[in-house]
Amino acid sequence: MSTPTEIGGYKLGKVIIEGKTKAVYDLPNNAGLCLLLNKDRITAGDGVKKHDLAGKAAISNATNGKVFSILNEAGVKTAYVTQVSPTAFISRKCEMIPIEWVTRRLATGSFCRRYPSVKEGYRFSPPKQETFFKDDANHDPQWTEEEIISAGFEFNGRKIGRSEVDIMRETTIVVFEILEKAWAYRQCALIDMKIEFGIDEQGQILLADVIDSDSWRLWPSGDKRLMVDKQVYRNLTTVTQDDLETVKRNFEWVSEQLDHIVPPNDNLVVILMGSPSDKEHCEKIAKYCKELGLNAELRVTSAHKSTQDTIQIVREYESLFNNLVFIAVAGRSNGLGPVLSGNTTYPVINCPPVKSDNVNIDIWSSLNVPSGLGCGTVIYPEAAALNAAQILGIGNYTIWSKLRVKQLTNIVSLKQSDELIRGLRSVSVHK
Repeated sequence: MSTPTEIGGYKLGKVIIEGKTKAVYDLPNNAGLCLLLNKDRITAGDGVKKHDLAGKAAISNATNGKVFSILNEAGVKTAYVTQVSPTAFISRKCEMIPIEWVTRRLATGSFCRRYPSVKEGYRFSPPKQETFFKDDANHDPQWTEEEIISAGFEFNGRKIGRSEVDIMRETTIVVFEILEKAWAYRQCALIDMKIEFGIDEQGQILLADVIDSDSWRLWPSGDKRLMVDKQVYRNLTTVTQDDLETVKRNFEWVSEQLDHIVPPNDNLVVILMGSPSDKEHCEKIAKYCKELGLNAELRVTSAHKSTQDTIQIVREYESLFNNLVFIAVAGRSNGLGPVLSGNTTYPVINCPPVKSDNVNIDIWSSLNVPSGLGCGTVIYPEAAALNAAQILGIGNYTIWSKLRVKQLTNIVSLKQSDELIRGLRSVSVHK
């Protein structure tokens, strides 16, 4: 088979690395990028079992693209850029860290063989994390985090130390939980999965490589007998063409399910202001809402001056939306939030536009609500948006995913700040 020179309009350079199921090409005209070309090949047991499987490359490429689209939309830092042909995609060029990060929700497979006293189906909460050094000759031995740190790995100028291992561990959990919730939307249980990381030319840690049906165990309806992942192939003692067609159909089914895995964007946050003078405050709330994947509308109404109009606005939205949150923006004597709360069963959040000269009075008027009312109060626009997202994210994993990644971003930012301070401190000591 001849080596391609161009794919999807991208001129191919040298082969950076070639594995059992894909080849990675340099892109001489596109700095910082590379192209991953999938193969019509399926393997297991460190490549001991291997078969050609026509169509697998396209299925894997499509599956991988859909998975990374979910993760990119949630805000996970990944190397994936875009699909450029049925069997190839563009990625940021990374030096790969030779560690597989495995996350398990249920005990099964190799875990139960290594720990026979643990009953199959044992549920790990939080998910169980394991790491394995990529070494086919030694069957990818399990490594501890201490071994990873002690190995002294360095890629693109970044040494893999405690902070890097912590970031990869936390990211691995987030990736698993996002995809677990995504698959639950299609009544499928994500049992376990493996991912890999790379360091790009800017020294960033990125989720890289490929995530497809080779990467996970997936049980429809949580039933192991219905498995549709690569384990079906691993379990075969002899492999016929009919067996390969069954494996292919399973992979196709998984890819097709990913087309229907995105929930409808039918949420709405209605931001009601008691006066148009509060518009700037409300626009800040709306901006944060949109960053979290929430739809937002602004309205002006006064519960004191036009009570019937206020209630009519509420009724209009109640008739149109099931996933609905009201945010009341009213200073001075806040009657808006309590009136909304007393006339709807949907969540109401008070976010008064407080000013330094009357902060105590304005906050108190929002907090001191009559008995029987459940509206909460926050004072920052971002907090109001986050509160609304936490409510709407209960039934929408895409919103939940953005919140989960935001937590991860906070952790990573703190670690980076700590490293910077420690570095500055070290320099000042030597001076």
